[in-house]
Formats: sequence, C-alpha cells, structure tokens
Amino acid sequence: MKPIRIYAIFLRQIYLLRGNLTRFFQMFIWITVDILLWGFISKYFTGVGNAHMNFFAVLLGAILLWDFFGRMMQSIATAFFEDVWARNFLNIFASPILISEYLTGLVLTGVVTSLVAFVVMLFLAGVVFGFSILVYGFAVIPFLIILFLFGIALGIVGVSIVLRLGPPAEWFVWPIPAVISPFVGVIYPLSILPHWMQFVGHLLPPSYVFEGVRAIVAGGTFSGSAFAIGLCLSLMYIALAYFIFLAVYRKAIRTGLIARYSAESVN
Repeated sequence: MKPIRIYAIFLRQIYLLRGNLTRFFQMFIWITVDILLWGFISKYFTGVGNAHMNFFAVLLGAILLWDFFGRMMQSIATAFFEDVWARNFLNIFASPILISEYLTGLVLTGVVTSLVAFVVMLFLAGVVFGFSILVYGFAVIPFLIILFLFGIALGIVGVSIVLRLGPPAEWFVWPIPAVISPFVGVIYPLSILPHWMQFVGHLLPPSYVFEGVRAIVAGGTFSGSAFAIGLCLSLMYIALAYFIFLAVYRKAIRTGLIARYSAESVN
C-alpha cells in the first residue's frame, strides 16, 4: 500500500467537509440531540431512583460510548456514499488504487471525524450536565478501542451492502446500530434478555464493553477477560468484513455490475 493514495482518499473527504457546512454540521446534530435527551433522562432518574445508583455514569456514559461507535461506522459508510452520490465511484476504481488503500482511506476518514465528534460530545456533556468520562477512569480506554474496531468492521460491511445492492440499499446501513443495540445491553445488563438474545449478544463485541463498564461503575475492577474476548471478536469481524468487501468487489467486476453502477437501482 502507498500512503500517498490513502492520504488522497482522506484529503478528498476533508475538502468535501470544508466546502460544504451542511456536511460539517450533520456530524454533530444527532449526537447533540442524543446527549440532551439522555442527559435529562439520566438527571430525572438520578432524582427519583436509588441514591446508590449513578445514573449519569450508567445511562449518559453508555449513550456517549454508543454514539461514538455509531459515528465510527457511519463515517466510513458516508465517505463511501460521497463517491456514489458524486458519480465518482467508477473514476476511483479505474485508477491504480488498491482495495486495501481505498478502504484504509475510508477508515482514516472515519477515525478523524469520529474522534472530533466524540470530543464535541464530551464537551457538551460536561458543559450542560457536568459529566466527565473520567468517572470510568482510564479503564474506559481499552473498551473504546473495541467499539472503535467493531465500528470499522460494520462500516466496511455497510459499504459492501451498498456496493452489492446499489445506492438505494444505503437505507439498510443507517439502522444497523439501532438493530444490534437491543442485543448488546447498552443501558441494561444482558442477564435480563431471553437466552437466545444473550447468545447473540455474546457474539457481539460491544456487549463486553458495556458489561465491563457497568462493572466498573458498580465499584468493580477492569475485566481483562471481557476486554480480551471483545478485542478478539472485533479483530475477527474486521478480517471478515474485509473479505466480504473483497468478494463483493470481485463479483461486481466479474459480472460487470460495477460498470452499471449509478444512482439508480442495480438489478
């Protein structure tokens, strides 16, 4: 892989953000709504609930982490969609760029935009509600890595879905975080779920993140086993997502689907 090509993919996305304030502000609109909504819900529960339960740390902290994950996934997908919307997709793949370079450029874009959005979320939660992510201590950093890696995996899967089914399939991508959220226990423990949902949850890395974070808030210690399992699963899903994209891309080339790729439905 050549770093200059990866940087070119990343730089194009930066120019798009800089040239259109709508693209820039959409990074923060939904996270702002989530922080305000769940912040006030957390404040209410803190007032009427058990005084021994830190609802701010449990609820608002969980939403911060989940929004970080969702932003990571959606940033990668959005960077890909920009090439589709601009009818630039074929131009990129007509160039000498490698698949690995293109995906790495999308991931780099997702990393930067997600970190910026996460900093804004932390600032907003601190200013409006006095919440600090440091309530978890430095133990939260390894768990953020798991969410970061799994977000990359799902972002690549989302790109693969659209590449295979066409631009109208982008509406299958946006709900992915909402679809998996009931299985990973973002704001409740997995133990309250039916057994089949618990089984699915244990196959998803974020479940180990939120179980581990709740244990820390409850006065426990950092769970090395939860981190190790979540990390291994995330890395496995990244490898699987890459091979899925590669298989979809090769099929698109072999069948001529990529030549008919447009803003219309692809049969």
